Amino acid sequence: MPGNSLYGHNVVLNLFLQTASSSSLLGFLPILLIFAIFYFLLFMPMQRQRKQQTKMLAGLQNGNVVVTSGGIVGTIIAVESDDTLVLRVKPDGVKLQVSRSSVSSLVTAEGKK
Repeated sequence: MPGNSLYGHNVVLNLFLQTASSSSLLGFLPILLIFAIFYFLLFMPMQRQRKQQTKMLAGLQNGNVVVTSGGIVGTIIAVESDDTLVLRVKPDGVKLQVSRSSVSSLVTAEGKK
């Protein structure tokens, strides 16, 4: 009969391990859900914004009115080969040389009102 009691203990042990492993998977579910929320609410929009910024910087050309990260508004009068831009700044027509990466946005026709 001792063999039967060991078998009974093994069955109980196996059932305990199965329930423990399924509960541990359920324990990870909230953590996985939090990571999914962070990905969809933070990382995806940041990647999308970075792609739009890169596309905007690649499409800069003469005549575009831009705002730099320092808040300077100017019109591009030259695009240099070393990734710099020459801006004409109003009211005196001062020319500034800035790096392409310092441009934060384009000023559209709606923004000029």
